[in-house]
Amino acid sequence: MTIKQLLSAVALTCLAQTVMGGATITSPVDVNLDGRTAIGGQLSARVSDNTNEFIGCGTRIFDDGLGNSFAFGFCQAEDAAGDAIFCSTQTPGLIDAMKSLTAYAFITFSWREVEPDVFECIRVGFSTQSFYLPDKKAK
Repeated sequence: MTIKQLLSAVALTCLAQTVMGGATITSPVDVNLDGRTAIGGQLSARVSDNTNEFIGCGTRIFDDGLGNSFAFGFCQAEDAAGDAIFCSTQTPGLIDAMKSLTAYAFITFSWREVEPDVFECIRVGFSTQSFYLPDKKAK
């Protein structure tokens, strides 16, 4: 690789990081315990000056020690008012959706109560699109 190609690759990488970081719509986290929905921008829940809010989903795969494994997914959120929720699921489609999560996603999920204080995730959605991309013409 020539120095010109290397410098071009570095410049494009920096530009891509700037665009990704700047193109994200930040949205406060809102947990609606009555409506059983949580919604918010994962990036806004991760900024260093925000110690009150978080939102995210993930998956875990466990081995039973006999060569078999099982997976479960979970979502959790807490908003600035202190309303918090944690739900989990073993539904394959929801687990697949959770695996597609990216660091800058806008997340929405809902749940149902299966036992007192035990919640099952029943819908999970992510979006990484933004209408706030920088205008190339503006200088």
